[in-house]
Amino acid sequence: MEMAVKYRGREFSSRELAEVRDIIAGHPNKSRWYLSREICRQWNWRQPNGTLKDMVCRGFLLHLARLGQIELPPVRHETPYRLAHRKRPEIIEVDSTPIENGLAGIKPVELRQVSRTPLQKLYNSLIQQYHYLGYTRPVGEHLEYLAFSGGRVIACSGWCSAPRHIGSRDRYIGWNKEQRQQRLHQLIINTRFLIMQWVRVPHLASYLLGLNVRRIGRDWREVYHHDILWLETFVDPERGFTGTCYKAANWRYLGMTTGRGKADQTNKPNRSLKYVFGYPLRKDFREALCDGISIPQR
Repeated sequence: MEMAVKYRGREFSSRELAEVRDIIAGHPNKSRWYLSREICRQWNWRQPNGTLKDMVCRGFLLHLARLGQIELPPVRHETPYRLAHRKRPEIIEVDSTPIENGLAGIKPVELRQVSRTPLQKLYNSLIQQYHYLGYTRPVGEHLEYLAFSGGRVIACSGWCSAPRHIGSRDRYIGWNKEQRQQRLHQLIINTRFLIMQWVRVPHLASYLLGLNVRRIGRDWREVYHHDILWLETFVDPERGFTGTCYKAANWRYLGMTTGRGKADQTNKPNRSLKYVFGYPLRKDFREALCDGISIPQR
């Protein structure tokens, strides 16, 4: 009996694998791009905002091909590996005159959502130049923000779809595997948070986190047409970070990561262990994530 195949936390049955083969056989002259979209259409495999899960499906097809389960048509357009050859963001210079003041002295602070706007390039440039992780294009749903004071950029923050599994977070929420698979899209992670190095304003970081928390749910719904209920982030103690600003902004310490990546097969740490912090956007977040109660629009 043919075994099911597991990909990205989901098991695909022998019947589903047979359907994939039938779709490929029924369209012998079509491209891989066409086949992945056709599978998504037939399975109604969509993101929460209704768009086809085309990239996920293409990864699934490549996985099946490596396992010898299917044979894909030849690649029609050879392209370099995107991540290895992607151009770095264009460097954009900004005013780096030191800002040393109290929080009251730099208000009002304006937080702008810059994804898919002309300011996106500025965000990319600043993260590339000044964040220790540099800029990488987010995978999945994502939003980026710039904070301005007196017309000058003082900070950046980036958010994207949450990782599939974080042990301390999943235990804190209390959901099971099926609930996590169904509602993971309602979680997002703060992947970048940068105060410009020439800005020295006490309590600014926690203040900016508060501004972001109060508006990100509305922004996410406007762009991606679904609600989010939970925010999370990693803090790397090996770099001397302790999460002070997250604690000051009332984020909850949940525990440590295991130090293993999503593709780990050894069950041994292969990267630095990080603190995990979380922030619920609703008091009844557990009921909403575990029981699937309706979420009123605000």
